[in-house]
Amino acid sequence: VQPDGTDGNCVTFVLHDEDHTLGNSLRYMVMKNPDVEFCGYCITHPSESKINFRIQTRGALPAVEPFRKGLNDLMGVCQHVLNTFERSMKEYRAQR
Repeated sequence: VQPDGTDGNCVTFVLHDEDHTLGNSLRYMVMKNPDVEFCGYCITHPSESKINFRIQTRGALPAVEPFRKGLNDLMGVCQHVLNTFERSMKEYRAQR
């Protein structure tokens, strides 16, 4: 991840080796933060595997804070889904 920009509350993060899977999910998680004014991403080119992920916050909140929170929240959601799936698989196998 490489932040690009001089203003701390409006930053474009360049995420290498990523695509819409992370971009759209992370955008959703970041936009849940009421201090985020804008969040969006774009794929630079179909032949490149990187995205530009832009966050603009209200006030003095640095954009890196909702970015970190969004990543942590997304990891928590993914862990919950994985735990639920594994628990369901154990229950299914126990019934057979």
